[in-house]
Amino acid sequence: MQGLEVTVLLGIALLVGTVLAPRLRVATPLVLLVIGLLLGFVPELRAIELPPETVLLLFLPVLLFREAWTTSVRSVRRSLRYIVPMSTLLVVASAFAVAGVATWLGVPWEAALVLGAAVAPPDATAVAALGRLLPPRTFMKLKAESLTNDGTALVLYAIAVSLLLGDQVTPWSITGMVVLSYVGGAAAGIAVAALAYVALRRMNSTLTINLTLMLVPFVAFLVAEIIGASGVLAVVFAGLIVAWVSPRITTATSRRAADATWPFGVYLLNGALFVLIGLEVQLVLHEISPSEIGRLLLITAAAWIALFVVRYLFQWLFSPFSRPAAGSSRTLRHRSRLVSTVSGFRGAVSLAIALSVPITTAGGEAVAGRDAIVFVTAGVIVLTLLVQGPLLPAVIRWAKLPSDDAAIEEFELAQRAISGAALAALDELAVEHGVSDAVRDRARREGYERLELANARSIARLRAAEAQQRAASDAIDVDDGDADAARMGPVPPAAIDDGRGAASQLEMIAVSDDVDMEQRSPLIRHSETVRLNLAVLDRKREVLLRLRREGKIDDLLARRILASLDLDEIRARGLEKAGD
Repeated sequence: MQGLEVTVLLGIALLVGTVLAPRLRVATPLVLLVIGLLLGFVPELRAIELPPETVLLLFLPVLLFREAWTTSVRSVRRSLRYIVPMSTLLVVASAFAVAGVATWLGVPWEAALVLGAAVAPPDATAVAALGRLLPPRTFMKLKAESLTNDGTALVLYAIAVSLLLGDQVTPWSITGMVVLSYVGGAAAGIAVAALAYVALRRMNSTLTINLTLMLVPFVAFLVAEIIGASGVLAVVFAGLIVAWVSPRITTATSRRAADATWPFGVYLLNGALFVLIGLEVQLVLHEISPSEIGRLLLITAAAWIALFVVRYLFQWLFSPFSRPAAGSSRTLRHRSRLVSTVSGFRGAVSLAIALSVPITTAGGEAVAGRDAIVFVTAGVIVLTLLVQGPLLPAVIRWAKLPSDDAAIEEFELAQRAISGAALAALDELAVEHGVSDAVRDRARREGYERLELANARSIARLRAAEAQQRAASDAIDVDDGDADAARMGPVPPAAIDDGRGAASQLEMIAVSDDVDMEQRSPLIRHSETVRLNLAVLDRKREVLLRLRREGKIDDLLARRILASLDLDEIRARGLEKAGD
């Protein structure tokens, strides 16, 4: 098929899946995967083959950069005790477990090890798409694990492919690959992030800022590939660093534009990837002889079960070395481990690794077991998505994990802190920017009203939580925030004109030479209001970033509040400045 036809087909599949998923109450990636499987029954469509370099060089940098951008650095730091063994030792254990099962069922050892390396790492994009029902802390730990475990899997893959092609592998070469993959990938990501920081500090245009941000993941991946390191880790490090420093080196309009465009672009790439995975499964299925399909289906099911069992047992064995949450019981920890086990989805990285296996050796002979590797990997991806995906919500409900109100409490803390700091600095800012007492007093009145609203919402939430604890069976409606906001909005000025003759009065005040400037014309009052509002927003950002730096609020929460402040800044500057 031609490129335009493929593009239209993918677009229609995405549209159908997006419309059907809410009606079927199923996650959109699962619907898109099924659509891809159904499209694969059309022979012409099965010709749409997914080149591995497309996944590695087009899809993965963007998807991983976005997932790293939306990952909490504070959560990563706090969960290192969990993330490090899960992204290294568990990947190795899973790979060898799958390799052992596949070898027992007749796959050559070298090919079985490649298969194990392919299916061992959970995929960050699949986890992000299907794990939104998880408690925030669990979701962020799993996401961070999925972002960092690909480096281990790719090192295992390189070792396994060398064995498959008959190359010599020594302990020294393995150590060199591990060090180069991790250290080189991290160094490449840090270097590219530093270059982006230097470049973005000198930019003010929304277009140039966002174009630079779009280049960051591809440049990081390219640099890492050139030195033979892990491109995945390079993109992850670059994404985490650039996301942390972006509030200081980007503008409000550029951040609003990025927040609007990146999620849509990532949704298109992610959705197209799930459709293409479905087509790839059908392609592989029709290329394998019918006599082999039964055995490969058995290997697929066995590999999937092995991954499930190894992940649970690994968490259980390492539980003595982890730091359990305060007040958690043994039963709760067991349920949490089971939720984490079911959440281990496989996706694009696994398929890209399998498709990257060479077709022939250096001597021109066919690589033994390649078809089995691709078939089983695709089958494991389908099982994890189509079985674990629908199963996860039921497991989460059964686990009854405790609610996590930390984000709500931190949000309320941040809102009160930045509002209080702005009010405390109002007199200073008014003098600094030459603002009249009337404008300053109006800003103070509106600021106190917003602070009172934030306090009222906090008190209402606490009272509702206490009431729920006293009577868990009662349904308590506590979210009256919108109604409160309507009742407690800013108080209008005492003197409001009824609109009669307003235009002529404004014109007279604006152009007359006889008006006492101490009374301030509307244009001057507007200019003072804008200057004061912008100064207040800058002070709020300073306090917000300080709270983030001190670890008192999560960086994702800080980004959420920052987006609100950016919107206030764009409104204050007006339409004439919004397109800068």
